[in-house]
Amino acid sequence: MAKRPKAAQLKADGRFWLTLDGRNFLGRGRVELLQGIRETGSISKAAKSMKMSYKAAWDAVDAMNAAWQSPLVESGPAGSRLTDDAEHLIAAYQKAETRHTAFMEKLAENLPGRAS
Repeated sequence: MAKRPKAAQLKADGRFWLTLDGRNFLGRGRVELLQGIRETGSISKAAKSMKMSYKAAWDAVDAMNAAWQSPLVESGPAGSRLTDDAEHLIAAYQKAETRHTAFMEKLAENLPGRAS
């Protein structure tokens, strides 16, 4: 008697982004970049720690700064630092992402074919 192949299992999947005017504004990668800038005081060092090019990091910071009503990252001769707005946005993102994760887990519980 031939074995039946294991049934495919449905999974709920979704990435979480905060959008601004219909465009992706703040996601996990950008939050990690901001946290790296906070920890290192440097866009370059934060990018390096994420194995990201400096240009990609700078472009992300520039896009966030341009999209928000005030800069999220300020750079000067002593390096870079996060503004209060950036800190508030990071906290709001993390809180919302936690709720999103819980929602996705709850959604997955109700999918057919889920192993019990």
